[in-house]
Amino acid sequence: MKEDKTLTCCECGNEFVFTASEQEFYAEKGFTNEPRRCPACRQARKQRMGVQNDRPQREMFPAVCAECGKETMVPFKPSDRPVYCRECFNARKH
Repeated sequence: MKEDKTLTCCECGNEFVFTASEQEFYAEKGFTNEPRRCPACRQARKQRMGVQNDRPQREMFPAVCAECGKETMVPFKPSDRPVYCRECFNARKH
């Protein structure tokens, strides 16, 4: 059974607790290193790097919907295949 550990943040120097449940989560994910930053510095770093909700910002590309002709943005570079706006894409799925 894992026990809580007190670690020191490499960025701000403050101590923080690496809980037993966090350690188990890291082990489940296959992470071998302990966190080097406290939760506040981790969050600040994510914001500085443009990460929102633990995901990187996607690059978006302009396109014209092949169905309605509306200008839209898509998360992939359009090629020679038809591209649809969100509304037309969802209507085609049903």
